[in-house]
Amino acid sequence: MLLSETVNLLFSLLFMLSIGHGTTKDVKALCSTCKQITENFNKGFERTANKNFGGGNTAWEERKLSKYETSEIRLVEIVEGLCDSSNFECNHMVEEHEEHFETWWFKRKAKYPDLHHWFCIETIKVCCPKGTFGPDCNSCVGGSERPCHGNGRCDGDGTRGGNGKCSCDGGYEGEFCLDCAERYFSEERNDTFSLCKECHPSCTKCSGGTAQDCEECKDGWEEDQEGSCIDIDECSKDPPPCDNAEYCLNTDGSYSCSGSCALHFATAMTESKIWYSIVRESSSSPAPFFPQCATAGVQAARVPGRVIARLAPRVMLTRRAPAKAYVNECEQTEAVCTQEHQECVNTRGSYKCQCASGFGEQEGLCVQQPEADDSQEQPESDAEVPNAAQQLAEHDDL
Repeated sequence: MLLSETVNLLFSLLFMLSIGHGTTKDVKALCSTCKQITENFNKGFERTANKNFGGGNTAWEERKLSKYETSEIRLVEIVEGLCDSSNFECNHMVEEHEEHFETWWFKRKAKYPDLHHWFCIETIKVCCPKGTFGPDCNSCVGGSERPCHGNGRCDGDGTRGGNGKCSCDGGYEGEFCLDCAERYFSEERNDTFSLCKECHPSCTKCSGGTAQDCEECKDGWEEDQEGSCIDIDECSKDPPPCDNAEYCLNTDGSYSCSGSCALHFATAMTESKIWYSIVRESSSSPAPFFPQCATAGVQAARVPGRVIARLAPRVMLTRRAPAKAYVNECEQTEAVCTQEHQECVNTRGSYKCQCASGFGEQEGLCVQQPEADDSQEQPESDAEVPNAAQQLAEHDDL
């Protein structure tokens, strides 16, 4: 045996030993690097598809130098762009196997057009076909066509590493990824196929997708008389779950405590434009009413024209008139009174358009009025708005 052949054989043995004794991560990394190289080669092949020698006389150059399409010059241009300069693993693999690219380019490309399969799998043997794993490229659980029966990922899939075990997708479990996980139910199943769907949010276990299919209700839910799991309204419990200075917001299967029920509640208004306040008996200033406030006082439901509330000790509900309208239409970005010499006047729960000072309405238009003599009586002012304090004395029968 020639010395050069002995050296090449020794290097090949050392390379295979490094694969055999390397960690799974190292073996997978080699395959990943090789895959990236072949992908970049294909990109370079497409990038140079419409190029030529660039000498100005393409016909002469191709007669004398062969076609650029299959030339060594094109191969060199592609190979030079395979790796970033900072990627040591990539550059090392290209330099180590550069002769294989030449062999494929000039002798194997027509018969083996898939460079990744020829180079990474069959030649330097750092990868396996999809659906196989390990040094011998064994089939994954479930077969190479549908690893893990299509419901998971095979460890080492496509590489010379891994153990072939399945990591199941969400909703599936078991060695073969055919079983349904907790809070999922089986829609369809046979020896090689399984379709699992998620239970209703109220279920821990179920046989179907609705709240009536629950075999066991999840925490925060309870079974009603019809056998369905329904949400538990924790905020309506006595005593309520939140601190005395917080409001309770019920959610599906749970609740949250936040804010303050002491003095600064968000203002609420019913459909009949009546405003309500929570007033502590120990406080002299009323606080705006927050409709979800449950612990220090209030569990409320808004219905047309009324507010139904349940109050905690030392808290009472009063009705009051607002100092100004809930929404001031006159301050909106787009003008609501659009006629000439017209101005907007805000009212409780609405607004009105009237002619500006010095103008009077005639046939729907604001027309300038002559100045009045001093001797003429001044018109009486508009009737005063009823005192808001008078309305504080009014109470609804709650």
